[in-house]
Amino acid sequence: MARIQPFTHETLGTLLALSGRLNLSLFMPAHRTFPERTQDPIRFKNLIRQLEGLLEEHNPEADKDRLLAPFHELLDDQAFWNTCPASIAVFAGDEHFIVLGLQQAVREIVIVNSHPYLKPLLRLVPVTDRCQVLCLSRDSVRMYQGTAQQMEEVELPEAVPTRQVDALGDELTPRDQQGHPDGFSGGGERGDPMMHESGGGGKQDEINIDRERFFRAVDKAITEHCSRQCCLPLVLVALAENQAVFRAVSHNPFLLPDGIERDPATLQPAQLAAACATLLRQRHDDALDKALDRFGVARGQGAVGRDLPDIAKAAAEGRVALLLVEAEREIAGSLAANAINRDASPGAKIHSEDILDELILAVIRQGGDVVVVPPERSMPTETGAAAVYRY
Repeated sequence: MARIQPFTHETLGTLLALSGRLNLSLFMPAHRTFPERTQDPIRFKNLIRQLEGLLEEHNPEADKDRLLAPFHELLDDQAFWNTCPASIAVFAGDEHFIVLGLQQAVREIVIVNSHPYLKPLLRLVPVTDRCQVLCLSRDSVRMYQGTAQQMEEVELPEAVPTRQVDALGDELTPRDQQGHPDGFSGGGERGDPMMHESGGGGKQDEINIDRERFFRAVDKAITEHCSRQCCLPLVLVALAENQAVFRAVSHNPFLLPDGIERDPATLQPAQLAAACATLLRQRHDDALDKALDRFGVARGQGAVGRDLPDIAKAAAEGRVALLLVEAEREIAGSLAANAINRDASPGAKIHSEDILDELILAVIRQGGDVVVVPPERSMPTETGAAAVYRY
C-alpha cells in the first residue's frame, strides 16, 4: 500500500524545497464509508486525465507516461482506497511522489506548475501545529505530544521528576502529618475552597510550599530536557489554582499564555486532542485578527499593496512583510516572471492556474509571512490579495 504521510510544518518545508522544477499537484476529498467510498477511485482517475491534459497543454515535452505512472499505481491500490483519510494531496515530479493524508475536506483541483501548489495546505496549518502538552497536578506529571488531530503520551526523560518525592526527596513535608498531603481533604483535586478543612495553618502552608518547589523543579527540567530540545509550543493542562502557581514560577519561553483548566486525570487522549484543537484554533484566530489589524495600520501609513502586479514586484524585491490571500479564490493568468523572481529573463512570463499561489511562494522565499484568510472572514481588498510592505 502507498505510504500516506501526515501534513506537518516539516512537510511544508519539504514541498518548498521542490520548487524550480516540474511539479504535479492533486487535491481530492475522499470518503470513509460505503458506498460513497467506491466512487473515489473513479474521481481520482478523472483527475489523472485532467493532469494529462495540462501536461499536454503546458509541458508537451514532458514524459507523461513516466510522470503519471505512480498515479495509476495508486489508482489500482485497493488497500489505499479502503483506508483513505478525509482528503488526499498528491505531489509528483521527476524525482518525487508524495501522498499526504488530510483530516479536513479540500476542493478537487489539479495543477501543473514549477512548484507544488501550496495554498490549500496553508489554510490547514492551524490543525497541523504540533505541540507538547504538560498534564500537571500537585503530585503528578505526564507529557503528551501531537496535533489537534492526534495526541500520544510520550516517555519523559529521567531528569524530569514525575512525583513530588522524586523532586524533593527528604525535603518533602512528611505525609503522616495532619492535613491531606496534596493540600485538600481527599475529595479530589479541587483547590482552595477545601484547604481550610484539611489541616490549615502552618502545615498547610508547608504543603503549598512543597507544591511550589515541585513545580519549580518540573518547570526547570521540562524546559531544559523537553521544550528546548523540540522547540514546540507547550500547553499546560491543570486545575486553575495549579495553573496559577506553575505560571508564577515558570521560566519556560515555550509555555503558551492560555492553558486548559481541567483536571488532567479526567481527560482521555482524544478529549485532550480536542481541547488542544480549540486552544490552537483560537490562537490562529487571534493571529488572523492581528494580521488584519496590521494591514489596517499599514494602510493608514500608505505601506500596503492591493494590485497583484504591484505585490508581485514588491515580493521579488523582498519588500513584502505580510501577505494575505483569499482562501477560496483562484486567479488564472500571467505575470512578468521578473516580478516574481528578479533573476528571471526580461520579458519572460509566468502562466499560472492560480497567481495567488505564485505570490505565496515569492513571499515565503523572501522571509515574509503568509496568512490564508478563510471564507468566513472578510478580505480587506477585492483583488484576492493584500500586502503589508516593509518599506
